[in-house]
Amino acid sequence: MPDLAATERLNARAPQRRPVRSFVRREGRITDSQKKALAALWPTYGIEYSPHLLNFDTLFTKPAPVVLEIGFGNGDSLVQMAKQDPDKNYLGVEVYSAGVGHCMIAAKEQAVDNLRLISHDAIDILKHQTSDHSLHAVQLFFPDPWPKKRHHKRRIMQTSFITLLQQKLRKDGVFHFATDWQPYANWAIEMLEATPEFDNLAGPGNFAPRPAARPITKFEKRGTRLGHGVWDLLFINQRGAP
Repeated sequence: MPDLAATERLNARAPQRRPVRSFVRREGRITDSQKKALAALWPTYGIEYSPHLLNFDTLFTKPAPVVLEIGFGNGDSLVQMAKQDPDKNYLGVEVYSAGVGHCMIAAKEQAVDNLRLISHDAIDILKHQTSDHSLHAVQLFFPDPWPKKRHHKRRIMQTSFITLLQQKLRKDGVFHFATDWQPYANWAIEMLEATPEFDNLAGPGNFAPRPAARPITKFEKRGTRLGHGVWDLLFINQRGAP
């Protein structure tokens, strides 16, 4: 099992001038259609980051419970979830422009109107743009596992992040985590079960079956063919405003 205390001490000693990020911003190739989508569709789907709280009731076309997805990649699964669940609003966070552009194209093609996107660091968005106890659910699917021990401090799953999740989820709100890296799955379940405000919906020490609402991505299908496992965690917040 991971030495969580040692990792937290490393984080505490990290220079405060530049916080440790869970991602490295590498802008890969972006297609002309993605560039055009970013320009043309941003007014419809995009939200500019600012250190001010978002009003979810006015942000979407109708008030509804809000599901936040962190790191949606190219957005295909996020668009699918939003389309099949019109009674919820979906807010996607992704730092890579190509993925944001691809997601906007898919959302427009499928006439999805309960989806908005932000291209910024998720921690800043949670801290500064999200009201306490305002989220129905938070999804974090296949984040970078940073497998080398010296890089564990870069993992988004840290005690400080879990505390922030608990603060932003409403009572009975759910955090859904999925990874194809078993050591990271073990790391995550240990940290979450050490947080008294969260209960494991699958029971202590157990991983959950993949919920039908979580689409299987191309990346996941490829991993399954290669014999890779996938581990899902579903934790419910037991404290906070309903």
